[in-house]
Amino acid sequence: MSERHVRAIGAVSAGLEPGRGRLAGRRILVVGGGQRTYDAATDPIGNGRAIAVLFAREGAHVAVANRGIESARETVAMIDAQGGKAFPIQADISGAADVTRMIEEACEGLDGLDGLVLNAAAGVGALGLDGVDLDEWDKTFDVNVRGTMLCCRAALPRLDDDSSIVFISSVAGYKSGSRLAAYEASKAALGGLMRHVALEASRRGIRANIVSPGAVDTPIGRAAAAGRPSRMETRLPFGRQATGWEVAYATLFLTSEESAYITAQTLQVDSGMTGL
Repeated sequence: MSERHVRAIGAVSAGLEPGRGRLAGRRILVVGGGQRTYDAATDPIGNGRAIAVLFAREGAHVAVANRGIESARETVAMIDAQGGKAFPIQADISGAADVTRMIEEACEGLDGLDGLVLNAAAGVGALGLDGVDLDEWDKTFDVNVRGTMLCCRAALPRLDDDSSIVFISSVAGYKSGSRLAAYEASKAALGGLMRHVALEASRRGIRANIVSPGAVDTPIGRAAAAGRPSRMETRLPFGRQATGWEVAYATLFLTSEESAYITAQTLQVDSGMTGL
């Protein structure tokens, strides 16, 4: 058998492409726009940070929300260095009061809101059903499902007509393999929540969609591989993991007017893992 072809990482995939004004004038809140640290010296960019930086590069004014404020500030510093506009917000979306305050701060700082990206997520616990701890199960659902619902509930009345909401999910919600029962179940639940939000929001032309990454080379992914080495043995159709930038560009498409007639859909960014 011939060796598997490895898809090259070009300028777009490496985050080196200049902006083209695809979000000029937009006011967007990225929830989970910071980044966890695995190895500060070698960490690649994560999904949330890549989304925030790319959106600012494309002309949006970005509110970067994160549970850890220092990480949000680091994202904002990257945006500032590229001449973009952004500001940080500290928020833990598992708490309703934090979510309400976050939406208020975003709307005030952005002078309105016409885009929302929901990237915050938790994936804790031991592997398999025998390893499920009920507190860890609840913590996962509090962030991944309840917290995401709270964000949508608080943001919908404040979003402009014809806005866009993008949920960042995972192929774990469609294809078992992570062995984290709570994570897989919570990501599957996002599909139902997204479709409800899309239906309710459609009355005002607001769209809601999911970007569902597969294996992505991020700090969280590297930490997961350290605890479960078999993760790195998965044969991927394109011969490598995705970059955070590739997830960000898919999110950009579903946020921009290029996808103006698309709602209640899931875009799998997984090199075909769920389809082949």
